[in-house]
Amino acid sequence: MNSITFDGRLAADAELRYTPSGEPVLSFRVASDIGFGERKSTNWFSCQVWGKRGESLKNYLAKGQQVTVYGQLTLREWQDKEGNKRLSPDVRVNELSLQGGRNEMGGSGGGMSGGGMDDGYGYNAPAPRQEAPAAPRRQEQRPAPKQLDDMDDDIPF
Repeated sequence: MNSITFDGRLAADAELRYTPSGEPVLSFRVASDIGFGERKSTNWFSCQVWGKRGESLKNYLAKGQQVTVYGQLTLREWQDKEGNKRLSPDVRVNELSLQGGRNEMGGSGGGMSGGGMDDGYGYNAPAPRQEAPAAPRRQEQRPAPKQLDDMDDDIPF
């Protein structure tokens, strides 16, 4: 078995479709950057999550969401408009971790945080954001620092 792990950002909202037999398939594309500066390039991965896992993740995978993907890599061969053979990396996702929250995507905020909860399928669903009530702050009075003159005799050098 081969395996691949990478992180990147979703290029568009995830799409949930169903096979003719009724099996749910969640599809999305991830852009993963390599290098930096003038040598920076982007790899594009088509990813699929099969079954109920895909249905449960649909609402969390929006354009710009940063994810870490663990899965099996396959190469899909296809023909472009000019008749040239092309290869596309496809990933059957075994595990997915959401990184960051909606605020990082430029969305409306709320609802998601960086921490996750295991949904029983090996996927990390985001933990609901809970706001703590603001507590009044009191300034603590600290004792004045000791004078350095008193400590000069104890220093061994």
